[in-house]
Amino acid sequence: MIRKLLLFSAVASAFILPQASLAKSRCIECHEKVTPGIVKQFLSGKMGKAGVDCSACHGSEHMTSTDYKKAKFPTPDTCKKCHPVQVQQFRAGKHDLGWIAFNAMPMVTHQPRAIVGPGYKGCSGCHKIGRKPPEVMAHYRYGNAQCDACHTRHKFSVEEARSPRACSNCHMGFDHPQWEMYESSKHGIIWDIDGRKPNGRAPTCQFCHMPEGTHNVVTPWGFLALRIPTKENVLALIKVAPQLEKQLRSLAAKLPSGHYIDLDDDPQWTFDRAVILQGIGVLDENLQPTERLAVVLKARVVRGPEEFNKLRMAMKKRCYTCHSKPYIDSQFRAADEVVKAADHEFAKAILTVKKLYDDGILKKPKGWKYAPDILHFYDSPSELDQKLYLIFLEYRQRAFQGAFHISNDYMHWYGWAPLKETVVEIQQKAKELRELHQLEEKE
Repeated sequence: MIRKLLLFSAVASAFILPQASLAKSRCIECHEKVTPGIVKQFLSGKMGKAGVDCSACHGSEHMTSTDYKKAKFPTPDTCKKCHPVQVQQFRAGKHDLGWIAFNAMPMVTHQPRAIVGPGYKGCSGCHKIGRKPPEVMAHYRYGNAQCDACHTRHKFSVEEARSPRACSNCHMGFDHPQWEMYESSKHGIIWDIDGRKPNGRAPTCQFCHMPEGTHNVVTPWGFLALRIPTKENVLALIKVAPQLEKQLRSLAAKLPSGHYIDLDDDPQWTFDRAVILQGIGVLDENLQPTERLAVVLKARVVRGPEEFNKLRMAMKKRCYTCHSKPYIDSQFRAADEVVKAADHEFAKAILTVKKLYDDGILKKPKGWKYAPDILHFYDSPSELDQKLYLIFLEYRQRAFQGAFHISNDYMHWYGWAPLKETVVEIQQKAKELRELHQLEEKE
């Protein structure tokens, strides 16, 4: 213990200057004229008040206005020198995987550089919080800090990062309006009425997703409400689909055994989830894993039973702080049922479009390995594929997330209702295309 304290003291002293020295720092003297706002923010924060010098994060090679490119830009490894526990937790969480998950989407290759690259004007603006491979990071001067997504420059405030408003910049809008859901829920309303206190009467995003200040931010259902089907789930399908026994036994052999808390899947739900995995190209025509599974696992987009159960119980324990166990258990199961119902409708829509491709009524686009392939999102060339993408990223997301965030209107009118409407539209359009195809064949 004494050795650890001495080591920390040595590291800290290397970066901390006495207040008298800080006042004379060449960085401060120059940047008070060039970027006075940055200096003001830095000196108002704990790091500035503690006497940490700018060179602790930016190095000491940049000394003049012409050699500014020599200034180093921090990464989590920079922060790790003083905050090793927080960085270790962050590295174990889903935020650290944001860049990997985003770049796994085929649609990324079709977008303007400013949207998905260093311009940070679209997807990359939020997903830059994730770790970039070294060869990619070398081409990005800005946006590699990651920690500053929540502790913004240059004050790096802990209080700011504890506010739900810190999450709202990314967790809002089209595919994940958690901020809007929280703000309009009873939890968010109480938080607002009570003065927006981080440790007040109502839970905040951080209370539920960062218990005790841990930085890993991982949820049981994950971003897309997908789980890895277990061996037992898949083998149970043989009873209702004996014609697929060979494929199902082959798939089951590659899957983990186990049981999901509260989720004894019926065969229909297992089948629906398999169809969704086919729709995003993770399972092929024969229900076997594709090359995309490796990326999905690397980005931790889906959960296995061991991780799911651990995270599920941790989340429930947070809820038990204010609510009774029977009440919370019933709320979780009700939200699970929303996911189950949404999955069934979504699977119906995928199968409808897939049948059109199988019958040659829709032609597989050039360069596509799978059809439908929902991960092409809004770049899909057909109207029906566009509708599938809307179900996947907008309506199903809002139904599932609204249910778990106690945002009933979002769950129903922004999620479930348009999901159902779109499934009907897909089925009707498919019927029209099939009838038109039959007429063309007769001519």
